[in-house]
Amino acid sequence: MARYLITSALPYINGIKHLGNLAGSMLPADVHARFRRMQGHEVLFLCATDEHGTPAELAAREAGMTPRAYCDEQHLLQRTVYEAFHLSFDWFGRSSNPPNHQLTQQLCQTLEDNGFVDERTSIQIYSPVDGRFLPDRYILGTCPYCGEHEARGDQCDRCGRLLDPVDLIEPRSAISGATALEPRETVHLYLRQADAAAQVEAWLDQRVHWSFQARAIAYKGLRDGLKDRAITRDLEWGIQVLRDGKPRTGFENKRFYVWFDAPIEYIGAGVEWAEATGGDWRRWWRCDAGAADVEYVQFMGKDNVAFHAASFPITLLGSGEPWKLVDRLKAFHWVNWYGGKFSTSQRRGIFMDHALELLPADYWRWYLMANAPENDDVSFTLEHFQSTVNADLANVFGNFVNRVTGLAVRQLSGVVPPIGPLQEEFELLGDVRRLLAEVTAHHEALEFRKAAAATRALWSLGNSYFQRMAPWEQKHGAESRNATALAVGLNLAAMFALVAMPFIPETAARLLSALQVQPDKWRWPDVEGLCLDGYLGSGAEFAAPPILFSRVDPQSLATWSIRFGADPQQANDS
Repeated sequence: MARYLITSALPYINGIKHLGNLAGSMLPADVHARFRRMQGHEVLFLCATDEHGTPAELAAREAGMTPRAYCDEQHLLQRTVYEAFHLSFDWFGRSSNPPNHQLTQQLCQTLEDNGFVDERTSIQIYSPVDGRFLPDRYILGTCPYCGEHEARGDQCDRCGRLLDPVDLIEPRSAISGATALEPRETVHLYLRQADAAAQVEAWLDQRVHWSFQARAIAYKGLRDGLKDRAITRDLEWGIQVLRDGKPRTGFENKRFYVWFDAPIEYIGAGVEWAEATGGDWRRWWRCDAGAADVEYVQFMGKDNVAFHAASFPITLLGSGEPWKLVDRLKAFHWVNWYGGKFSTSQRRGIFMDHALELLPADYWRWYLMANAPENDDVSFTLEHFQSTVNADLANVFGNFVNRVTGLAVRQLSGVVPPIGPLQEEFELLGDVRRLLAEVTAHHEALEFRKAAAATRALWSLGNSYFQRMAPWEQKHGAESRNATALAVGLNLAAMFALVAMPFIPETAARLLSALQVQPDKWRWPDVEGLCLDGYLGSGAEFAAPPILFSRVDPQSLATWSIRFGADPQQANDS
């Protein structure tokens, strides 16, 4: 049994996330965690809300709340919707909790002692209109490299370069739109990233199992040259800057920059989990306590890779301590809404809470993973969602299960007969094993679209077998053959549910319960040991489940299109 530490990029505290956010980090992480657990491995799946920084501070002010009260409210909202989407976090923490404060302060002091952090006077952008220094991401302007007009002061999403606000052409405040911005001197702590470039490159050279997208972004950052970056900001809400356990002189009104403390919360969430459960977080995060044997897998959107491929590793490597660093990093492109961006203000796109008002979570989970943005940006359209759900879930999987179980209840009175030695079943078993091996290999390679496609092919194989056998035809002398076909069909339904469980866990559990497959058998099927009566043997009792999936009808599609600002023409133009 292996051990897998799995993390997904931390969702920011402001608001419920849209389906693109879900598809690019948390959902694939959950699918992988479920798959590894079903294989019998030990898994620790961690996530948390990212709660510090100016956006939370400004949102709290607008809501008439303190930042703490605002984050308390938003954390509960997010945790509730993630539970409703069946995200199986072992712990969903908060970057504002004490473990992250302590770890951030401790790591900063260790980095400074090791020469990787120093204090510098630098030029930061001050907005007299806003009455504050502006955080990098709250300064917008034109990217000097690619000409993108909406580049942020920390990064250009179009070309992927990390930026400083002073690099931007015609900068403006993202808060007020003010262009009368002033460069002013201020003192901050800096992470000496340039000094660690060779160390990071040597480390990246060993990360051969990262996705192509992640490796490309990581090496591009090295080619562009790592820059020293400030790890503090002039803020009120965040982690206090200490030295030797006391407020650092001159930093009383400053806080750690959110990009520095947020990744440390991966470890902080592990500490929170240990405090709540009595587990040992060190055996997952400290190589001197057993974490060297752990495979650490991270999931995130492509815009998060640059920090996770350089800044966070530098934080851990520069400490000189035996922290566990990521082994595999899976980066995703973006899910767009009809070729454009999801937008709360413009009522464009479906967000997670609204999605659950329309259909159960498994519909969305299947669609988003069957069309995961692994190799390029993808465009979400309601029309494609409808066709995928109807074809895959209703017509293929649901149709197979409903036909088999419905007929079996009528003909077998809810009791499984023995399987006869028919050549048809031997051939079927070989095909099932071949496809099951493909599904397993794709999951292990973190290839979610391919895993979904192979899962769908398994379902189709069952339909083809059942159609050939036609056990509904009551011909003289065919009773044994028909009984065998139904027994095989019931066992296939159980196996199909298990293979689908990482994608559609609620539906799979409902089907297995109806078939009376006990939870101790809810394991990933073994390719070599698979047999066609391994789940419901002769004499086992079963029942037919309710309809697994309803078709998405045209009227619903029309209503949703109006509600969420769907524009098929924009999708065609893109």
